[in-house]
Amino acid sequence: MELPQADDKLIRSGRIENMKMLLSILKGCARSRPPIIIFAAAFFIAPATARARQVIHKGDVVVVPLSGEVSPSLLMFLRRAEKAAEGGGASAMIFEMDTYGGRLDAAADIVNALNHTTIPTYTFINSNAGSAGAIIALATQHIYMAPVSAIGAAAPILPTGEDLPPTAREKTISYWSALIRSSALRNGHNPDIGEAFMNKEKEVKIGDRVIHPKGTLLTLNAQEATQRINDKPLLADGIADSIVDLAKKAGLKGNIASFVPSGFEQLAFWITALAPFLLLVGIIGAYLEFKIPGASLPGIISAICFALFFLGHYLAGLAGWEVVALFVLGILLVLIEILFFAHSTIVFGVLGVFLMLASLLWAMIDRYPEQPFLPSGKMLALPLLNLFIAFVGSFIVIAMLARYLPRTSFYRRFALIDSNPPGPSLAGAARHFETSLPLTPGMQGTAVTILRPSGKARFADHVVDVVTEGEFITPQTPVTVIRTDGMRVVVKRAAQV
Repeated sequence: MELPQADDKLIRSGRIENMKMLLSILKGCARSRPPIIIFAAAFFIAPATARARQVIHKGDVVVVPLSGEVSPSLLMFLRRAEKAAEGGGASAMIFEMDTYGGRLDAAADIVNALNHTTIPTYTFINSNAGSAGAIIALATQHIYMAPVSAIGAAAPILPTGEDLPPTAREKTISYWSALIRSSALRNGHNPDIGEAFMNKEKEVKIGDRVIHPKGTLLTLNAQEATQRINDKPLLADGIADSIVDLAKKAGLKGNIASFVPSGFEQLAFWITALAPFLLLVGIIGAYLEFKIPGASLPGIISAICFALFFLGHYLAGLAGWEVVALFVLGILLVLIEILFFAHSTIVFGVLGVFLMLASLLWAMIDRYPEQPFLPSGKMLALPLLNLFIAFVGSFIVIAMLARYLPRTSFYRRFALIDSNPPGPSLAGAARHFETSLPLTPGMQGTAVTILRPSGKARFADHVVDVVTEGEFITPQTPVTVIRTDGMRVVVKRAAQV
């Protein structure tokens, strides 16, 4: 892992324009309810970044910058570019590389992604392909270099810059040497060259000619990499002054389309990395919203978390708007179950919950255009782990809240505000148990407080303690007595005439 380099290409003027658009929208919604602001942010940030999602036409040559530190955020951008190029029918991809290296785990994922591309791939080294960058370059089918450029020196080191311990170093070099050799062979490069980038004990020999002796890591400049031995280039196909020059020398005829990273690529990385936490907070917020109907803050927080979850995966290229639509449809079905079919059927509720879970899982699945629609076990592993962490964590937190929250002053304050209707106090009103007032099934009254499921209702001039069968009934709603059981009066919402 080598010294990182600042990725200043991620800072674009388009990012400023996106933020101005967002601020103007939020300013216009500031006088409305908070949820409007939330969904305005969720549904307008992503379209505002559409400028960075260039339209790729069939036959285009897509140029993708690969600069700065090799990291998971760079992997996300490259993955999105690869999907867009393959989906748009591009004729080739050119990766304009300028990096001193970075994380080996991210480099391994990038190598895996490049080795699964279905279109020709080129690397234009302008002007550094150090360490992990050299490994990535070997995963493309053709390499071109700027006149002043270098490639190589891919030995693994600790983040502090120190060498690995002997045992760990031996294991790491053994594994990565095998990976580099297979990647180089797949793409038509000399595997000994790739191995010598990482292993200083590797000698590179072509025929009787020793290209690189043991004892040092191999690093090649443009002139060395393009020298021809036995009528074949040592590594790079040629030297090019620019992308246009490369396309001309490689015989690429398509229109050159630059794929520029959006200003939200880094944001997308953090959001997707925090997916279990966002799901956890979203679920807990939704629970508290139903548990404390008078409090709107938990619902707002829940909406923000779910909006950020889908927004982050959309920006990372993992999810589209169809996933959001599926989640919203699930919510609507659950609300239909609660409002219209409570205690009569569970079909709508079960289907709604299933759609919501499916959308959350779908949003986290990394699927490429040429892969089957049904995900493999490997593709499902991380999404299922995230869901498992979120649900287990939310179950534990909800269990603790259900036990301790009703004892807190916060809960009692909201419960009191919601239970006491506006108007004269009920303290002076006569309160009787149902034995003081003969109540029979079918007798109608009016809910005085919210019934969730217990509360108070007025029958004639008497306020009586009542309970529903689980149904939530708002104040001033007509109710009907279902049955009486000793001192217990069971009611339901009265049928509207």
